[in-house]
Amino acid sequence: MGNRRVVVTGLGVVSPLGSHLPEFWENVTAGMSGAGPITRFDPTLSNTKTKFACEVRNFDVTEYIDRKEARKLDACAQFSVGAGVQAVNDSGLDLKSENLDRIGVIMGIGIGGCQSFQSGLTSVNQQKESGQEPKLTPFFIPQIIGSMTAGYLSIKFGFHGPGYVTSAACASGTNALIDAVNMIRLGKADVMLTGGSEAPLIDSGIAGFNAMHALSTRNDSPATASRPMSGSRDGFVIAEGAACLVLEEYSHAVSRNAHIYAEVAGWGLSSDAFHITAPDPEGAGAIKVMQNALDDAGMRPEDIDYINMHGTSTPLGDVAECKAIRSVFGEHVYDMNLSATKSMTGHLLGGAGAIEGVISVMSVMNDIVPPTINHEDGDNDEQIDYRMNFTFNKAQKRTVRAALSNTFGFGGHNACIIFKKPE
Repeated sequence: MGNRRVVVTGLGVVSPLGSHLPEFWENVTAGMSGAGPITRFDPTLSNTKTKFACEVRNFDVTEYIDRKEARKLDACAQFSVGAGVQAVNDSGLDLKSENLDRIGVIMGIGIGGCQSFQSGLTSVNQQKESGQEPKLTPFFIPQIIGSMTAGYLSIKFGFHGPGYVTSAACASGTNALIDAVNMIRLGKADVMLTGGSEAPLIDSGIAGFNAMHALSTRNDSPATASRPMSGSRDGFVIAEGAACLVLEEYSHAVSRNAHIYAEVAGWGLSSDAFHITAPDPEGAGAIKVMQNALDDAGMRPEDIDYINMHGTSTPLGDVAECKAIRSVFGEHVYDMNLSATKSMTGHLLGGAGAIEGVISVMSVMNDIVPPTINHEDGDNDEQIDYRMNFTFNKAQKRTVRAALSNTFGFGGHNACIIFKKPE
């Protein structure tokens, strides 16, 4: 059996730029920053070097599940529930008439329920210090395991198809999308709910990334701290949130007159095999993953109009990715558009590939390339070719026949996916 076509029929987001798709897309195309002072904990008391992040605001999980159920879940799973319910509702699926054995859930996570883990660890230590027997909520273990981001969505909707999570650091969300595509391509499912989620805003998490010199410390101006491709960049801005997509076999979608946002053209995976945190300086793994995606899609470099870059705003990562794109796309890099939307959303870690997948789909559907914000005239890095169209500071209207989304993770994990206009 040949590969079956896969299309996108539903989208959902819970993000620092909005907790519903219309608000999110409006803010992305307007070039808004989601960064601000941390409120999840007191960074002054914790004495972390970085005191800002991209937090989810105005999200009410009881819009999707009742408060009693929500208490059983870490914020990471709560975000996935919000995005997942939105995506299923947006798809228009009539679950009463669907074969739920043919629908599954695959989510990407980088860390999982770290807020619940830190809270539980603090509680246990306090009880031990006071001579008490350590006691925790019976939901502690379900709260901390990352698989609950997928498991709870399966339970909520009664989806009996393939269900699990992928974990490949910051490439996790794209890995989840790729696995979901393959389930449909190979006939193992007709519909897949997929995406990524992360809720990493705890003081030990911030301190850990600070110890690696990975985070920006631009505390005096959080909104301008994430500045991919700029010479003054000093690290990424950590973020929380989730995004989900409903993927569907093409004829299944057509048979129910579903709204089709875009088609999944192809995907790529590769490994740097270089270093636990640093990218290959020449972008060798990134070159392989983009070429693998083009080959899988049966596309030429000239068929891609937009690349949503991994673009984290780190000194090493941005340069390596630019070198890789130049190597794969040649002279076409001056005709296509590139942007690094982490400059607005922040870096959602395991959720990054999912939220950037949503952005790529929306770009294809709306023929709009969102901007890379915070670049100032003259703030250049001599290692970067600024003839490449980084779509600085303002969204650009253009026909987007196909968009490629890059994600690269610690450990050298690389994943990318291509969305195109449906034929």
